[in-house]
Amino acid sequence: QVQLVESGGGLVQAGGSLRLSCAASGSIFSINAMGWYRQAPGKQRELVAAITSGGSTVYADSVKGRFTISRDNAKNTVYLQMNSLKPEDTAVYYCNADTSDYDFQKYDSWGQGTQVTVSS
Repeated sequence: QVQLVESGGGLVQAGGSLRLSCAASGSIFSINAMGWYRQAPGKQRELVAAITSGGSTVYADSVKGRFTISRDNAKNTVYLQMNSLKPEDTAVYYCNADTSDYDFQKYDSWGQGTQVTVSS
């Protein structure tokens, strides 16, 4: 099994910045991809950004140019740098990891979520 521990959420004014971190631990042979999703009240969970083991990235159109995803493979950690935050970025942010263990069994794991609130 895989555990994901998120940190870095909080309250910030519009235009401000936050950096989210997510550390993966457990039975991990390889991490194929890691990403961040968010869910605002009354809305479906949506992809914010993702990064593969090779460093390829994908972003939601709404965050392109403002958010940057990165990862430290040695620490099994993914980061989301969020700049120029807007009130519509307010949501619970969830970390996701696609991993394989030493038996090559794949896991799709989720963190507990961290609240990001942007005030206007």
